[in-house]
Amino acid sequence: MNNPFLKRRRKEAIKVLIAQIVILVLFVGIWELLSSLEIIDAFLFSKPSRIVKLLKTYIVTKTIYKHIGISLLETLLGLVIGTLAGLLIAIILWWNKIIAKIMEPFLVVLNALPKTALAPIIIIWMGTGIKGITAVAVSISLVLTIISAYNYFIQVEEEKIKMLQSFNATKLQILFKLVIPANLANIISLIKINIGMSWVGVIVGEFIVSRYGIGYLIMYGSQVFNMDLVMMGVIVLAIISFVMYEVVNIIEKNIKRKRN
Repeated sequence: MNNPFLKRRRKEAIKVLIAQIVILVLFVGIWELLSSLEIIDAFLFSKPSRIVKLLKTYIVTKTIYKHIGISLLETLLGLVIGTLAGLLIAIILWWNKIIAKIMEPFLVVLNALPKTALAPIIIIWMGTGIKGITAVAVSISLVLTIISAYNYFIQVEEEKIKMLQSFNATKLQILFKLVIPANLANIISLIKINIGMSWVGVIVGEFIVSRYGIGYLIMYGSQVFNMDLVMMGVIVLAIISFVMYEVVNIIEKNIKRKRN
């Protein structure tokens, strides 16, 4: 027998999905109509039908796959390195309060710095190509991950920590049995945020030095005033970002299901 609560939740989810599809279809339809009627300038705003036509050309010639592959590789490297390194440093700060106090002002300053403005310097240091662009992506997500994860870790209830200590639990056991499991949802949320941060770093890096990638397509399109190419790059970027976000969502749901 179906649970009424679950049935209601499913109906709500279907309604939300339908509403999202309707909004998307209306947006694209109105955009196409306004461009066709010349109410908005198709030269400046492009046109959905022209974007689809250009995307088909890039797919047929297989050009788009190389651009997507390079950008995706750089983003995944930036996401994985930035998140893992950030979590590791956050664990070190949680482990040693003295180090945390020493590093606090430096982290605040690093967090305040505009990392995108420092991208040219990072690329000069690390070199052009995938290495330099990945370094930019890591720089944007790293400090955010450290500060956020550290704050999550220190907010674990002190009573629970003391209870484990009363059973002679080591700090390592407290970390892996309490602190990390208690913040699993927060860590997954941080990964979702870092997806966007990594893409920002990659696109900025590709604007500066790359000859391939989605950022390069957008930059090249703007330089030659080809708004079809610019908008195609933006749409492809949006689709890939959405897919990555949904993959993390599915992983999160599976983890929650197993824990329940």
